[in-house]
Amino acid sequence: MSAGNILAIPMAFTARAYGKVNLHLGVGQARDDGYHDLTTVFQAVNRPETVTVHVSPSFEQADPAQVIESMHTVFNVNEPGENIDGPSNLAWKAVQAVVDKHQAIFGEHQPSLPKVRITVDKTVFVAGGMAGGSADAAAALVAANEYLDVHGVRGLEEDTLYEIAAHLGADVPFCLMGGTALGTGRGDALAPMMVRGTYWWAFLSQREGLSTGAVFERLDDMRHNDVTLVPRLSTEDIGHALISGDPRDVAKALHNDLQPAALAMHPNLRRTMKHVKELDVLAALVSGSGPTLAVLCDSEEQAQRVVDTLAYADDAPAYEGFVAHSPSGGAHVITWDAGA
Repeated sequence: MSAGNILAIPMAFTARAYGKVNLHLGVGQARDDGYHDLTTVFQAVNRPETVTVHVSPSFEQADPAQVIESMHTVFNVNEPGENIDGPSNLAWKAVQAVVDKHQAIFGEHQPSLPKVRITVDKTVFVAGGMAGGSADAAAALVAANEYLDVHGVRGLEEDTLYEIAAHLGADVPFCLMGGTALGTGRGDALAPMMVRGTYWWAFLSQREGLSTGAVFERLDDMRHNDVTLVPRLSTEDIGHALISGDPRDVAKALHNDLQPAALAMHPNLRRTMKHVKELDVLAALVSGSGPTLAVLCDSEEQAQRVVDTLAYADDAPAYEGFVAHSPSGGAHVITWDAGA
């Protein structure tokens, strides 16, 4: 292939997906296998995760089982203590899974693929209960599919991408879809929901994380000792509130069954919640399994004041914060770049 032809072929494929907030999270009783049935209402927030699949400049051909050369993550939020750039990363798994599925479908018709490297630009809190890693995976699925549409036989069908997403993690299908959706089962059986209005949020993180599994276990223990902690699986209230489009109605309907467990396990999260309740906000709840606190506000200006007061003032209880609005969209391609 000539240099001129190579330069005309897209060499980088960039896609974006978004974090989420659970407006309702109902957790069923523990099953015999230790898992829980969930009923949740997801809403995407306009906090993006951006993934680029870069084709090797040398056009070196790859073994389809090992198409990825390397990965690099840029953190615009809290950086974890360990290196996450490797085969265990959801974005890496997503790219390889798309290539594997493509190979399984097209087999001997599959041309040799050029090696790639992955870059991830993160703006969602790491391990914060906002599906940042799942958004990385969703964006990586879309970017990898564009890479295969150009350098392979053709891209995969949308239904196939959703199948791969469900195998990668319970939140990945929603991050692929975006918008507002009812999730059941593990949270990956999705149905879009009607919604009106725009909602402004202040999101506050903590320096110390929480293990999702440990939060579920703590909830199970607490339910043994407190008969009032029953599963709230009905989403009727939040459904009506979202149709109204009134943030005050939505505020009254917000609910998270995991919140008592997360607050019990994280003293500083309790402290942050206490400070939030002293402000004139619409509502606050723990996002997913925490430790992020989602604060619903009546305006962008109020949300910014909450972040400034509780994350960046002297002796602020939170570690970091940002403002975002919802709902936002699903995973989508941003650019093709022929010169990457």
